[in-house]
Amino acid sequence: FATMGRMHNPGKGISQSALPYRRSVPTWLKLTSEDVQEQIGKLAKKGLTPSQIGVILRDSHGVAQVRFVTGNKILRILKSKGLASEIPEDLYFLIKKAVNIRKHLERSRKDRDAKFRLILVESRIHRLARYYKSKRVLAPTWKYASATAAALVQ
Repeated sequence: FATMGRMHNPGKGISQSALPYRRSVPTWLKLTSEDVQEQIGKLAKKGLTPSQIGVILRDSHGVAQVRFVTGNKILRILKSKGLASEIPEDLYFLIKKAVNIRKHLERSRKDRDAKFRLILVESRIHRLARYYKSKRVLAPTWKYASATAAALVQ
């Protein structure tokens, strides 16, 4: 079977983590839904992203899937507590990457490859922004501008 390729890469890799078939919470897990939500709130106040929170809960607290324990995803829990960031995590990191490439290009103007990669990263930013606007996650007036991008990522 042929798999769909990556966007800006020749790779056709199909590696990914597999979720357990049973959606029930393991019997050895002693944390309740409230404990997990409280922990998520604490970690979010430290400034961690939803992905980082998931990794910490998995590695340190034995929560394989927050959704199975609480019935809600991490980002939904953060939104209900009012702790979610205004721009989605994946878009944030793409913007951060673009800002870093621009900073690099200021020092080394002749780096053609970096210039090309910047075009690819920014096209991914525009594509993702278009998706988030259609899903009403971003404001319809939100626009990515390279001049103001550095202010979005600290």
